[in-house]
Amino acid sequence: MTTTQFTTPRDLLRYAVTRFNTEKLFFGHGSAEALDEAAYLILHTLKLPLDKLDPFLDAKLLPDEVLQVLAVIERRATERVPAAYITNEGWLGTYAFYVDERVIVPRSFIAELIPNSFSPWVEDAFAVENILELCTGSGCLAIMMADAFPNSVVDAVDISPDALAVAEHNIREYKLEGRVNPIQSDLYANVPFKKYDLIVTNPPYVNSDSMGKLPQEYLHEPQIALAGGADGMDLVRKIVEGAADYLTPEGILMVEIGNEREYAEAAFGHLGLTWLTTSAGDDMVFMLTADQLKK
Repeated sequence: MTTTQFTTPRDLLRYAVTRFNTEKLFFGHGSAEALDEAAYLILHTLKLPLDKLDPFLDAKLLPDEVLQVLAVIERRATERVPAAYITNEGWLGTYAFYVDERVIVPRSFIAELIPNSFSPWVEDAFAVENILELCTGSGCLAIMMADAFPNSVVDAVDISPDALAVAEHNIREYKLEGRVNPIQSDLYANVPFKKYDLIVTNPPYVNSDSMGKLPQEYLHEPQIALAGGADGMDLVRKIVEGAADYLTPEGILMVEIGNEREYAEAAFGHLGLTWLTTSAGDDMVFMLTADQLKK
């Protein structure tokens, strides 16, 4: 392969898609297929608008630009590194966050529910004053909730100091110091003892059998942020058990459990779980009220 055979983004796009498909890469960190991922990596590397590929497809590239894009394509194809770690950028909806290997790549079905302020389960977004997010990682959900609930303070908890360093970076980028508070804690251990209107969490929930079958892309992520024990519910049990002590009388707990509904129902079904609708159906996020948790 010589760089002279690539003169336009169209050439590089065709090559990247073929390369990614040949290597049988896995796309689970934002892109749905090789074409989407290739377009994103090319546009980001060339510092072009991420939503405008067509106007630039036949633009003539400088040799240095071609080399930069080829290097990115090769890293994604050979090392199977998630694209977000290559670009140091992860997206949730319209929000962009800094990410690196200290945190998992942002992805959450809860994020789909935040722009509507968890309606209809939260009647008045302006009345929400205190939110606790457990297992915050990059801080992405905490930042989005601070926007959706304008009168709130969000305590963003993670056990990993490395993850919190990334969260602090994103909090500064969004100028939310004082409204989003990073806290190093093993779940509730170091959480201020106060009452929260909302407790929200996207915790490690991958069961041990599934952990052994993860695509190579996921092995670049911190495994502590993925592994949930034999049935995926190790941390979820602790979160559910402790939530009642930290919720207001009208408060709610919202938990993302991915593909583990069967295990969640086995562990907590007696509480009367409410399953929330997301783009993946009604199996990914459940909700419990303070009253249910007290019973």
